[in-house]
Amino acid sequence: MTTLFDHPDHSLYSNGMTFLRQPMVQNITDINADVVVLGLPFDMATSGRPGARLGPDAIRRASVHLAWEETKYPWTFKLFERLKLADAGDFTYPVGDAEYFTAKLEQAAAGILNQGKAILGLGGDHFVTLPLLRAHAKRFGKMALVHFDAHTDTYSNGSRYDHGTMFYHAPMEGLIDVDHSIQIGIRTDFDQSKHEFAVIDAMAANDLSAQSIAEQILARVGDLPVYITFDIDCLDPAFAPGTGTPVCGGLTSDKVLKILRALKGINIIGMDVVEVSPSYDQSELTAIAAATIASELLHLWTLKHKY
Repeated sequence: MTTLFDHPDHSLYSNGMTFLRQPMVQNITDINADVVVLGLPFDMATSGRPGARLGPDAIRRASVHLAWEETKYPWTFKLFERLKLADAGDFTYPVGDAEYFTAKLEQAAAGILNQGKAILGLGGDHFVTLPLLRAHAKRFGKMALVHFDAHTDTYSNGSRYDHGTMFYHAPMEGLIDVDHSIQIGIRTDFDQSKHEFAVIDAMAANDLSAQSIAEQILARVGDLPVYITFDIDCLDPAFAPGTGTPVCGGLTSDKVLKILRALKGINIIGMDVVEVSPSYDQSELTAIAAATIASELLHLWTLKHKY
């Protein structure tokens, strides 16, 4: 049996709870599910406060607050009447070995995708998106990226493992099509003269309607396969204090949920929610927001692929 638990450190960060109380699966070569939840307890690429390695556990714990609602308002269908979801637990790796983590995560993700399953990644710092994109590109080709964040993560001067450089490397590797990709919530400095992504910065996003933002996203990505990555620091720290690099002036949780719900029909093929650092959270605010956003992404995927 092939599992994600090939290293004895698997018990360090996980308590065994599953996302939305769905079944746990360990044999990743034979998964009876449409979407597989994969915890990614990695934060060796952080530049700010550490602790995102504990994010998957916190998100799973918070998800129990959502599990009782059979039809999640305002959606009009019962998610688990249409979607089979399984939780594969946390991806494991030798402590401190970023190279192993990166290579083996890409390999494990590719193995899941090659079975025709989709992946919902729970981070972990944002670097985890890069090996996930590499695996998705092998199956789907060049994709559009919809990126919610306070930071562009397109910086060229970082180290090999850096949560601020993934979307500098991804276009260079041919993983994503920047001409059809868009970033929402940006409110930190970047080189606008060389920036190829479309950007709806936080100031504009806070003034625009959710419907207008969603229309811009849909127009940008067109009919390409879309990977959606959500850095929780896209939200203002009032709604998500538990993150490593908080930036004031972000979006509200209400605005974000409305944007996601207005993306009905988007060709979503992969998704993750990252950068939850529970050590800095208050009353599970950040973890609940992350679990809710992850649930919305599952509804979007189901609406596209299971109707």
